[in-house]
Amino acid sequence: MEAQAQGLLETEPLQGRDEDAVASADFSSMLSEEEKEELKAELVQLEDEITTLRQVLSAKERHLVEIKQKLGMNLMNELKQNFSKSWHDMQTTTAYKKTHETLSHAGQKATAAFSNVGTAISKKFGDMRYVAKNHDVLVSFSLL
Repeated sequence: MEAQAQGLLETEPLQGRDEDAVASADFSSMLSEEEKEELKAELVQLEDEITTLRQVLSAKERHLVEIKQKLGMNLMNELKQNFSKSWHDMQTTTAYKKTHETLSHAGQKATAAFSNVGTAISKKFGDMRYVAKNHDVLVSFSLL
């Protein structure tokens, strides 16, 4: 309620519906010619200031690029540095450490399980060779 009482002194930004209402309203009939001229002069001044600020920003951005070039910094180096820093930051998080520990433990268990399966398969093949070898010997004796 207090924000409505402040009127033009509101500090909150306009919402979408507020902007639509302001854009569709015709305030020109409520202004005197003198007020219109003052607002037009203020509008020109604001546009000039915005243009000046854009020019200053552009000059500063060019200067920034020149300094980075002199220091040997380029976009690829910055990306590498940002990636390295982000990777390091991620690796130091508790969630990463716990996940890494869990996956490492799971990997060790999987390795042990595959090793056991491999050993069992090798043993079975060995047993099959032994049986086959003995079977060949038995077959050769029975043929005699």
